[in-house]
Amino acid sequence: MRQRLRGFLADTRPLQAPAFRRLWIANIVTVVGAQLTVVAVPAQIYALTNSSAMVGLTGVFGLVPLLVFGLWGGALADHFDRRSLLLLTTAGLIATSAMFWALAHFDVGNVWLLLVVYAVQQACFAVNQPTRTAVLPALLPIDQLPAASSLNMTVMSAGAIAGPLVGGALIPVFGFPVLYLIDTVCLLATLWAVIHLPKLPVLERSGTPGLRSVLDGLGYLLGHPILLTSFLVDGIAMVFGMPRALFPQIAHESFGGPVEGGLVFALLFAAMPAGAVLGGVLSGWVSRVDRQGLAVVWAVIGWGVGITVAGVAVWFAPSLPTVMLVVVIAGLAFGGATDMFSAAFRQSMLLSAADDAVRGRLQGVFIVVVAGGPRIADTLHGWAAEGVGTAAATAGGGVLVIVGVIIAAVALPAFVRYRLSQNLSG
Repeated sequence: MRQRLRGFLADTRPLQAPAFRRLWIANIVTVVGAQLTVVAVPAQIYALTNSSAMVGLTGVFGLVPLLVFGLWGGALADHFDRRSLLLLTTAGLIATSAMFWALAHFDVGNVWLLLVVYAVQQACFAVNQPTRTAVLPALLPIDQLPAASSLNMTVMSAGAIAGPLVGGALIPVFGFPVLYLIDTVCLLATLWAVIHLPKLPVLERSGTPGLRSVLDGLGYLLGHPILLTSFLVDGIAMVFGMPRALFPQIAHESFGGPVEGGLVFALLFAAMPAGAVLGGVLSGWVSRVDRQGLAVVWAVIGWGVGITVAGVAVWFAPSLPTVMLVVVIAGLAFGGATDMFSAAFRQSMLLSAADDAVRGRLQGVFIVVVAGGPRIADTLHGWAAEGVGTAAATAGGGVLVIVGVIIAAVALPAFVRYRLSQNLSG
């Protein structure tokens, strides 16, 4: 029984590699600091302007550099030494966090300057993340990539729970400068880990990291249906099945929470990352899955089921509010766990099935899809809820995820047949 239990717990073999272990431990420190800034920036903008419309501009100022530099950053990661690129972008993240601290400490009330610094920070992040993931095959054996992705995502999800809760509590007590200072100091841990990485040159450098390189990367993706389908199914899951924009209305109208937020609101937002953390703890089996394409399909279907259950529970909330709140949270948490599994498999496929020369650019596309999909979902779910209500919009989105991924699986059977052993043997 003990041996079986170990088989379900997270596969920690990647932590035996010193370089990956240093990066992972440093990420535990930095992810909480980063989440403090995620909370502090919109809160500070609202404090300066008393305008939710101005707070909404963080989406524009964040998404545009994320899209542009996500794609271009991938091209950079396929041209320059990846360790050097990580050093540069990590230093950029530290500098922007320090700028946030300075603006808050010296009480500079210019919201546009704050948004510009935020945009620069997102540009650094958009280059850093594809590069950080693209180096994993150089640090670990291919068969450990799913486990490494699960470990990384578990830390990110835990930070998504702890950071906002801690940040929300600290702002009234210490103010914005302290949160930004904590983030700045925490980022030094990642800088230390990156400094200790070996040199990571691109094995097959081609061309210059300009527009042509970006287009070549997209052309490579279009010519590899397995990789393309991995992005397609993630897009289906995120666009149709991410109802986070409806959480404020659900918390208020269906469960009687206050307009400005409250406990139910916080629980709804924490449910998905909490499920992802639990999924990460119980992810030991992902490294033993060979048919990763089929596993992704089932994981995305699980995500759709979880969201559908949550939507149906919202429908019945007026008659059984306490019971249905538990069901909603359980459905969202189940969805978070299955999304973690899906992302771990998809990340493994991208790293193992793609050539080293394009790994950075494909990771750039991955960042764009992961960041852009939920933002499109925010708009679509908001419009849908205006017409049919939050319950129907949520449950309907979950059903569309299930139907969409089944259609994709039938239309693109090569993805379903994909096996990790194809690359291990090749």
